[in-house]
Amino acid sequence: MSQNYHFYKQRAEEAATDADGAELENVRERHLQAEKTWRGLAEQARKVEEDRAVAKQERLDRIAAEEEAAETESGE
Repeated sequence: MSQNYHFYKQRAEEAATDADGAELENVRERHLQAEKTWRGLAEQARKVEEDRAVAKQERLDRIAAEEEAAETESGE
């Protein structure tokens, strides 16, 4: 998937570079606004990726606990 943290971060960096090189104020402002938007999207994507990793680990922990409980019950 191309729309992830690194994709958005790269677009933000490109917009920042474009803003630095802009000679006209309105063009610079447009690139700065684009940079701000891309950084917001990057942060949102980072958070989603982090939340997914936490949820996956919680599922794995729950499954392991259920398997352990089942083994304990069958061993009694």
